[in-house]
Parts: sequence; structure tokens; C-alpha cells
Amino acid sequence: MREQIIEILKQEKKALSVTEINDALAYKTVDEFKELLKELNRMEDELLLYRTNKDNYMLFNNSHLKLGRMMATKKGYGFVDIEGDEDVFIPPTCMNNAIHGDKVIVEITSKKGTDLEGRIVKIVDRKLKLMVGEYTVNDGVGTILLDDEKIKLSILIPKEKSMGAMAGHKVLVKVTNKLKNNTYNGEIVKIIGHKNDPGVDILSIVNKYGINDTFNEEVMAELEEIPDFVKTEEMMGRKDLRDREIFTIDGDDTKDIDDAISIQVLENGNYELGVHIADVSYYVKEGSKLNEEAYDRGTSVYLADRVIPMLPHKLSNGICSLNPEEDRLAVSCVMEIDLRGNVVSYDIFESVIRSRKQMTYKKVNQVLEENIVPEGYAPYKDALLQMKKLSDILRNHMEEKGYIDFDIDEAKIIVNDKGEAIDVVLRNRGTGEKLIEDFMIVANETVASCIYFMELPFVYRIHGEPNEEKITKFLNFVSSLGYHVKGDLKKMHPRVMQDILRQLSDKKEFHILSSLLLRSMQKAVYDSTNIGHFGLASKCYTHFTSPIRRYPDTTVHRLLRKYLFNHQVDSETVSYWERELPILCEHASEKERDSIECEREVDDMKKAEYMISHIGEEYTGMISGIMNFGMFIELPNLVEGLVRVDDLTDDHYLYDESTLTLRGIKNKKGYRLGDTVDVIVKAANKELRTVDFVLANDQNRKLYGKKYNSDKS
Repeated sequence: MREQIIEILKQEKKALSVTEINDALAYKTVDEFKELLKELNRMEDELLLYRTNKDNYMLFNNSHLKLGRMMATKKGYGFVDIEGDEDVFIPPTCMNNAIHGDKVIVEITSKKGTDLEGRIVKIVDRKLKLMVGEYTVNDGVGTILLDDEKIKLSILIPKEKSMGAMAGHKVLVKVTNKLKNNTYNGEIVKIIGHKNDPGVDILSIVNKYGINDTFNEEVMAELEEIPDFVKTEEMMGRKDLRDREIFTIDGDDTKDIDDAISIQVLENGNYELGVHIADVSYYVKEGSKLNEEAYDRGTSVYLADRVIPMLPHKLSNGICSLNPEEDRLAVSCVMEIDLRGNVVSYDIFESVIRSRKQMTYKKVNQVLEENIVPEGYAPYKDALLQMKKLSDILRNHMEEKGYIDFDIDEAKIIVNDKGEAIDVVLRNRGTGEKLIEDFMIVANETVASCIYFMELPFVYRIHGEPNEEKITKFLNFVSSLGYHVKGDLKKMHPRVMQDILRQLSDKKEFHILSSLLLRSMQKAVYDSTNIGHFGLASKCYTHFTSPIRRYPDTTVHRLLRKYLFNHQVDSETVSYWERELPILCEHASEKERDSIECEREVDDMKKAEYMISHIGEEYTGMISGIMNFGMFIELPNLVEGLVRVDDLTDDHYLYDESTLTLRGIKNKKGYRLGDTVDVIVKAANKELRTVDFVLANDQNRKLYGKKYNSDKS
């Protein structure tokens, strides 16, 4: 029946009533009609059909409707994220009670170029996950003030479901039953702490994203079976590399060391690069609680004052971490690389290593950039210089292929022992950082290519081609700034993006423009189907080098052990992983997104916290974004704040969406992306994660300037 219904609607190409479909099927009996109704309801639930307001049915794919995820804003409007298509803007009057995170059907009501507007016609799925908020009591009734202002829900807490929470406690709450539209009963499942307690601010965000900051008793019990040191019998059958000059290079405060490196110059002039990665999957066994927990977490989360690890510290900082002067089990990828950067041969094997030294980026950069040799680094200077030569060769080779280096700056939050933000600085990405990046990329490519050509199920890191319309829109915007940038978008090759960045590299607002171009491109994800990695200009790529902090890497190691070391390539093994990997990849991508959003939200909160102590101070920044309600200003340390249109009191300013500018009606003064302006910090709100600026003029200095007001007092 289902196939017949689909065929009828395809032929008619319009919405049909139940009676019309029944007649087309030539059904005569009441029972047949009832069965038709049931099937139409099932097809509607499965989003094969859409039922109109007049109770007519049409094929969903042939309709003017789209399926997507609601991304609401605290201002009442939202956007529907449609996979593989432009986001659809939803005005406040067209939300139809949809809240942030809902899976919805949206009707496209207007289209201007690539800009779409629509209305929500149906909420398909509302997964009310655990949410974080502040417990309050009003007229004896417990209620939750949700931290996420985008979720417009009222949640009432019966006293017996409050866990004894007091007003001001930050809590994790589970929605239980619906009372009326967007009003629910709830149950407190965890008290995070009082909102004013140190560290509760970050923990509230961590819990909001469903990130577990503790390990349960079952996981901790399994750790007792794991040794603190590598036993002699565990080294059997492994290649012993303990006599090799192998060392690690990481940040000053890194404790979970995944990767070590080694280098030799061969007699033929080629380089032998060894990338030795902690053998995490040896300890984290399939079917164990450790593996189950690592899968659920997906990734370690790096926050301003803490790391929430994927694995317990006994593993992440202990037996799995490639600590100096300790025997460690590893999976090694040793590559012969010619002087053009080609991998001419390789070997991937189980090994045992002993790192000679735990180096830091800061001190390696002194050797490679300043020719200063810190204490303890002299024995390794020659190796570091050889590595620098190989890194240059590899980077040139990648750039020839089209490797896109957006070189996006990142901020680092400096906190005190109470977790309070006391400074915001730029992260340094020096020669040492780039060297390790180059070596990890070539190892990831080599491992991915090895399994790809064996035609076995695998985890790939993929990055699709950008949407031509989005890149065209970006180039049109750049043109409105007065810059003529060429790009052959009919041949969507990484070199095209690389060339666009090159043409913009000398522009004063390059940092802003490169970020905009990056946002115009797709996001990299995990997938069991290889389509290549556009941004790296790589035909075949995976994540192999960080199994302590990324579950996909742990899985890659597990598959290498099965396929290469244990030679398990039987049909049963292959079929199992063909079924499992698509689910694993989707889950890992989702957990990665949650981690990134959590880290970003914590950074924004801490930046606002830092700026609270700088209210009234004056800074010079660059306009990083312009909207109809104001313009965003980015300071050199990447703190971003908003100058509201309402605070531009010298004229009435109009927003031009096509050029992203604000222009005064009378004074004709204009503000555009990339302009440098002087601002005063007007306000900062840690809870809302916002910073407000005003332009630094005489009037605002008198109203908001710290120096003027302190002198006056």
C-alpha cells in the first residue's frame, strides 16, 4: 500500500484528500479505508508525507517544507538549521511555540538571494534533555530559572522532587510531564552548588552540555586491574624502540601526553620520521566500563581552569601518558619522506618506547626561532633542527596541494587559584606548534591511506567542499569593502580558498575576513565514508594521534590492532564494524560539537568576568560584526563586546545588510567591518556572557569613563 500511495502522489504532484487517495487505490470496503488511514498516519509520523491544514496529504520531499533543528535566540527569533542548505530565519511571530533544540518542519515563506525566511508549521521532536538553572521559590512553589535563555520553558518543582535544594542553588533538572504549552513539571537530579561558590559557574555550563565531570564506581573499580608500570610480558611481540632518541613536545601544563616523535636522516638523503602514539586501546578494552564511559564522553574537554578528561587520571596522566624516562606501550607510524614531502614508504606497528625528554613549545621555539638553547636541550638541538627542515618540506608540500591555513588567533584565559579570570592573552602558535601539527597531519594521512586501500571499515575525518553560493556571498561582501578578490568557484579546489586568503592577507581586517570565510565553509566531522578533507587538501584523512583525549582515535587504534597486528579481516569482523562505525562517527561528531560549544561558552563567560574589573577603561578595537541592533568590537586580546545602536546618540543610524554597514542619516558617518574604533567598557555581565561598549568620545568619557569619574570624585 505504501508504495502505491507514494506513486499516486508523485503522479498527481499536489495534495490529495484521504477520499481521493482511497478512490485512486480503488478501495471499496470500510476496513480498507480504515487501514489506509492508519498507513497515512504512519507515513506522516515518518515524515514521508505532510498533512496540510485542510487534511490533504502530499509527499514531504515534493513540498515547500524543510526539516531542521531550531536554533532559538534570547531575543525571541530563531533560525532553523537545515543540513546541506542555508539556515532559515524565523521571526518571533512565526515560532509556533518551538524552543531551542526542537526538530521542526519549517515552511519557506520568502527567499532573497541565499537568505531564507519561514515559519514553523510543526514540532516533530522535542528531546527535553537535562537542563541547568537556578532554583528559586515563588509563593511557596519551586521554579527553575534556566541558564539557557534561548529555551523558553517554565519548570515547576514539587517539593518532594527538590532534593532539598535551597534558593540560589544551581541544579540539574529533568523535565517529567507537560502541564500546558511550554510549562512542565520537573525533578532535580543533581545539586551543582550555590551560584556564588567558586567553580560552580563553570560546572553549571559543563552540566548544561551533559558532560560528566566524575567517573562512577564501576569505572574506577576497573582501574585497579591496570598496572602503574609496563610489565616485561606486555612488551613481548612489540618492536623495542627504547634505544631510539624519542621525545615529546607539548604545552607547559600538559599532563596527558599522547604523542612522541623521532627523526633520522637516511643514507639516501630522505628523512625517517617516527610518530609514536600512546597505545590507549591496549588498556581500554572492548566491552569494559572504561570503554563504555570513554565512548559516552567522546572527548576530553579543555576549560579555563581545568580539564575534564575522557579517561581517568590513572590512564590519561599515568600509564597511557608518554612521560619521560618511563617505558610506555605505543603504536608507531614510521615514515620515509623524500625531499619533496612525499611518504615513499611506511610501517605501522606495536612498539615499546621510552621518551628521553618532555619538551615544551616555549623552549623548543627558543631553539628554533631565537637560536637559544635552554638548559637540558643541548643534546637534542640537532634533532630539532632536522625536524624543522622536515616540517618546512612537509608544509610546502601541503601548501602546493592546497592546504588552507586560516591562522585564526585564539585567546587564553588566565585564572587565579579561585578560578577567577585575571587576564586574557593571545595563544602563541610558534614554530614548535606548527612542527608538531605538520608531523601529526602526515601520520594521520598515512594511517588513513593504509586502511583505505585495504578497503576495510574505518573512521575518517572528513571535510566537504564549501557551498558555492556561500563563498560567492562572501566574495560579494569583500567587494563591497572595496577589495577586488578573484576566485574560480566553478573549480571548487582547496587552492581556490587558499588563493582567496592570500589575496586578503595584507588587508587590515584579515583576521576578521578569514574568520568569516571559515564560517562560510562546512565543518569537519567523523564519517565511515571517505570523501577527503577539503581544508587540509587531503584525499584521505583520519584522527590517529590523540587517543587519550579523542574516542575516534582510540577506535582507529583498535581497528589497526584488528586489521594489521592480529590480521582479523574475516567477514564477521568486517560486517560488525560496517554496522557500528556510522553510529560511532555520528556520536563522536555530536560530542565534539558539545565540547566546542561548552569551551566557547566558558571562554565567553570568563572574558565577561575579566572585563567586569575593567568597566570605565578605554581600548582600541576593530569592528568584527555589524547587525541592525549594533556593532561588535573585538579587542586585540579577542574580547568582543557590543556597541548598541541606541548608544550611537550623535545621529540616527541605518543598517545596510548588503554591505554590513551602519550609516548616519544626517552626518553620513559610516561604520563598516574592519574599522578601528576607540571604545569604553560600559558594562559586563558574567551570567549573560556579554560585554557592552560605547564609543570613546567626550560625552561618553564623562558618563562612563573611569579616569574622568575617578578624577571627579
